[in-house]
Amino acid sequence: MPYTNFDNIEINREWAFENVRSTEQWTHGYHRYPAKFLPNVVKKIIEDYAPDCKVIADLFAGCGTTLVEAKAHGKKSIGTDINPVAQLITRVKTTPIEPEALQHDYNTLVDQFDNFAKDDFIDVQKHERLDYWFFPSEKAKIAFLFVAITNMETDGATKEFFYVCVSHILKNCSRWLQSSTKPQIDPEKTIPDPFDEFKRHCLKMLKSNRAFYEELEGKGNLNVPCDILLEDARHTSIQSGSVDVIITSPPYVTSYEYADIHQLTGYWMEYIEDMHDFRKQFIGTSYSGNTSMEVRGSKLGQHIVNELAEKSKHIACDVAQYFNDMQEVSKEMVRILAENGKACIVIGNTKIKEVHIKSAEVFYDFLKDAGMHEIDVIKRSIPHKLMPTLRDSVTGKFSKLDNPNCKKVYPNEYVIIMRK
Repeated sequence: MPYTNFDNIEINREWAFENVRSTEQWTHGYHRYPAKFLPNVVKKIIEDYAPDCKVIADLFAGCGTTLVEAKAHGKKSIGTDINPVAQLITRVKTTPIEPEALQHDYNTLVDQFDNFAKDDFIDVQKHERLDYWFFPSEKAKIAFLFVAITNMETDGATKEFFYVCVSHILKNCSRWLQSSTKPQIDPEKTIPDPFDEFKRHCLKMLKSNRAFYEELEGKGNLNVPCDILLEDARHTSIQSGSVDVIITSPPYVTSYEYADIHQLTGYWMEYIEDMHDFRKQFIGTSYSGNTSMEVRGSKLGQHIVNELAEKSKHIACDVAQYFNDMQEVSKEMVRILAENGKACIVIGNTKIKEVHIKSAEVFYDFLKDAGMHEIDVIKRSIPHKLMPTLRDSVTGKFSKLDNPNCKKVYPNEYVIIMRK
């Protein structure tokens, strides 16, 4: 029996959204996030495949794109993510605040900046790694921001709004190389003032909050329920048969180390104590410690791993672990879906050491094996998705354009629509 193959599917231009930059609409632009889910893709999935659904779920909620779009469409939603930083961002993005009250609290907070005394915060004790990333002067101002927000006489949602603003500017105000998604120092970086960065980004967030609040208020959707759970996509607490539609974009195999990318917020918010333990929780991480190259439930997946093993046993083990994790996710999706419920998966393929990693086809096979039936498979180009598109063909690591070994790895992705 031949392996599942999506190569011959023609690109559907309706799904490219080449001239649309929807990642800045409403609250979508609150916080930088790698491989950000394009809101227009979620919007089109809802309107084309789930216009009458009542409950939408996203098991890889990330920064909350699906949940924001669900709320805008008047749909109850529930998301899960293993990353507490993602949970915070999503909770804030899906909780619009009355604009005038929020503006008042912003003014009150900014008025306190004149009271900042460097000597009071220069010795603030936080995780030791923060001293590696931040110079003392910037660290002191950021510590002041967190204390000022914590001590505000306002509700928790408003405080979290300001925490997300601080989280967003941490990379700007640290020694982190600005153009890099991987943690590395920029020795030449001119670091901006944290107070100026906070005010600049917070004013942008205030404007976005107002637009989202007015959009929801106008449609009567302000109080549409939305929950974001700090849970593993492989094993959630979502009730069996309670979800009409799943809309999600799983992590790409060995793509991003989300734990590393969000470490600055993790340390400041005290979400992370031991980075090694934190990393191991994530699907698609190279820190899983897996030493087996056996893939469960996919002959195609096993074929890919066997081919990789001839070039790198370490990478082959990582990919095998990823496939096995995704098989568990497929079973969890089927469990939470109602009868006739739909799973809409946005996923792309890649290439590592010249081996085609057909994640879309493997996940499609997992869903079919778990009892799902195909409705549609759409191929779309990804002209604006915020993710690396170059990988070193020798090392398998993501690379820069000037590397002679670099090759494009994510020119397209697939939208897989299946029914239980």
